[in-house]
Formats: sequence, structure tokens, C-alpha cells
Amino acid sequence: MTVEQDLKLRLIKDSIENPETPREDVNTVFLALQKQNFVLANSLTNLLEKWPKPPMTMDPNTTGVDPSKSGILFVIKNSTST
Repeated sequence: MTVEQDLKLRLIKDSIENPETPREDVNTVFLALQKQNFVLANSLTNLLEKWPKPPMTMDPNTTGVDPSKSGILFVIKNSTST
């Protein structure tokens, strides 16, 4: 979270915990946030379902580089002799 978002969250928390805050206000904020949460979750689900799938014939080696050989250590030696 950004500093600004963290501050806004703290202000909401302080308002909710204030005994003078009407219960109806807390309910309104909670329901609005829950609705936004559902909308965002549905949007992400739809986006992921409609995201283009890679063709199944695609080579799993997507980097174009051969897999590394295990157990081989490459050493670069200094070419200057002292």
C-alpha cells in the first residue's frame, strides 16, 4: 500500500472505533466496501477466463535457451599471469 492509502485506512479505522460514530455509517461503509470487493473479484475472474490461452503446440522451452546441465561448474580464469 502507498503511504496515502495507509493514512486513509488509518482514518477510517479511527472513525469506526470512535464511540460517537453512528452504527448506520459503519454499516454503510462496510456494505459499500463489500460490494466493491465482489465487483473487483468478478472482474478479475472474467479477465482471467477470457485471457488468451497459449497454443498447446508451443514449445515449453520459451526462453530459447537449453536447460542447464546439473553438476557442471564453469570457471572464468584470469588470462593475465602474475
